[in-house]
Amino acid sequence: MRRSWIGLVLAASLAFSGCSQPSADKVGGERVTSTDEFQSRDGPTIDIEKHPGKGLFQENCAGCHNGGVPKAPQQVWLEMMAPDALLASMNGGIMSQQAAKLSLLQRQQIAEYLTRTPLADYKAPAPPASCASRLARFDKGSPPARTGWGHNNNRYVSAQQAGLTKEQVPQLKLKWAFAYPKAQRARSQPSIGWGAVFVGSQDGTVYALDLETGCMRWSFRASAEVRTAVVLDPATERLYFGDVLARIYALDAMTGKLVWKSKVDDHSNATITGSPTIGGGQLFVPVSSLEVTAAADPNYACCTFRGSVVALDAKSGSVNWRHYSVTTPGVQQGKTKAGTNIIGPSGAPIWNSPTFDAATNKVYFGSGENYSSPADGNSDAVFAVNAKTGKRIWVSQLTKGDAWNVGCMLGNDNCPKENGPDLDVAASVLVVPIGAGKSMIVAGQKSAAVYGLDPDTGKPVWKTTLGHGGTQGGVHFGMAAQGSLVYVPINDMKDTRDGRVYNAKLRGAGLHAIDGATGRVFWNSLADNVCGKRENCDPGISSAVTALTGFVFAGHLDGRFRAYDSRTGKPIWTVDTTLPVKTISGLEARGGGMSGPGAAVANGHVVVNSGYGLYYHMPGNLLMVFAPAKK
Repeated sequence: MRRSWIGLVLAASLAFSGCSQPSADKVGGERVTSTDEFQSRDGPTIDIEKHPGKGLFQENCAGCHNGGVPKAPQQVWLEMMAPDALLASMNGGIMSQQAAKLSLLQRQQIAEYLTRTPLADYKAPAPPASCASRLARFDKGSPPARTGWGHNNNRYVSAQQAGLTKEQVPQLKLKWAFAYPKAQRARSQPSIGWGAVFVGSQDGTVYALDLETGCMRWSFRASAEVRTAVVLDPATERLYFGDVLARIYALDAMTGKLVWKSKVDDHSNATITGSPTIGGGQLFVPVSSLEVTAAADPNYACCTFRGSVVALDAKSGSVNWRHYSVTTPGVQQGKTKAGTNIIGPSGAPIWNSPTFDAATNKVYFGSGENYSSPADGNSDAVFAVNAKTGKRIWVSQLTKGDAWNVGCMLGNDNCPKENGPDLDVAASVLVVPIGAGKSMIVAGQKSAAVYGLDPDTGKPVWKTTLGHGGTQGGVHFGMAAQGSLVYVPINDMKDTRDGRVYNAKLRGAGLHAIDGATGRVFWNSLADNVCGKRENCDPGISSAVTALTGFVFAGHLDGRFRAYDSRTGKPIWTVDTTLPVKTISGLEARGGGMSGPGAAVANGHVVVNSGYGLYYHMPGNLLMVFAPAKK
């Protein structure tokens, strides 16, 4: 999912092989740069303009990775990889044949250039301490609940599953914390099951950590950053997740051994930002991309990517069907003033985790904007498809005429004539029961509007606007629902950094509760601004929220993690995750802005990530585990 984006103009100043290719990630409404504004890893950095790796990359790699080979990951993705992973791919890995003519030093210099990290003294992060034999055993009597992304996108945890009451919330204390090594962001949704916490990380490592102590039961290294949830299947004792190179993995949850791996899209800019969803023996995988940023180069023929949901066989990883948001491949629509081909329609990426409704055998999901003209009827829309065949049942477009790319920020000819407004349906849509055996499809948008749609036809039944909305506003990563009560987090950053006018009178940053049947507002709890002069601090709620019986957990961009009373909307517990804490390694670390994943709650424990050093948000690298203090 993508949400609040930022400063791609800065990234666009980096020219690669004659192309202005910004290093950015657009996920559910956000775009991210990997310029020096936020380094993806800690420690010393290098001057990329003077580094010899720049010329080596342009001479030996850019031709393929900046558009020459459709299946080769774009440079933006290479920059998000860990330096040792890049080096390993050239030293005996998938790129060893292409790198054979390069010396060991030259390969190192290319990896340094891409990751901004000097490798002379680089050491891969040490793993957490391994569990002793007693703690290393998984508790088969405590299987994971089918809640949260990947199972039920309503993100409601029952009192029995949570093992936590409203009365216990004020007693929550930090039990242990884990610092993700060499990281400034924590974007993978933690999952709890079998007495362990499963979570992915920026360098591609997936951890299984003991819930009580944080010691490591096993770890697995994926090819690149894991930003989806680690989805646990109690029936098969497998887990599933995706990486930013558009690969889906299936592991044995008890051992961490790879069962299968599948590449779900060969487009060079394809990625997986939403979590895969389990249902009916299939894995429904959303596919998005960053081709929207390639248009910063006026010589780039924009655009050819189309968003999709891919259904994989959960046992084998083989493709059962694929449903494209944009139904037909783009064709040449004309040329820009610079003589570059305009290809469209395109885009409508799927940033969010698909929602599977077993009762009707349907899969629901939302799309983002078109990347190029013409804007079609599939952008900023909600889709319903048959879960068995992938055949489209209906599509409901919430905002018409939305075609946008980074060329619009730079004022170049690749900007579509529509020029935005870039209002993705970024969060997962919800299936909300409304009584009498009926349901409502509830969808939130970056416009700050929430819609109720008829599940049979997709026609809008109601619309409620809760804030200003915009490129850094509205609903970002995820709403939650307990029964027909829907909790809507709104971001609404005042400084959208895109030159658009912000009306402070419409500010909705905070948490809202509405009726899923009618859209009626029960309460609004606007976030107070405690940022002061802290840089990259905002009070809104960008991350997904988690509903429980009587209260809701929400992480704010200012680093506050809060529990709200579900009846009144008043905060009943707050912790500042940006304060330094001692981690299980003995080192001191801190969180930052909270965006992306929300809290996982089970067995009396609350597990949440803090740190989102992207999009002008505060960096951090903490996994925090809370439990009620023992009396």
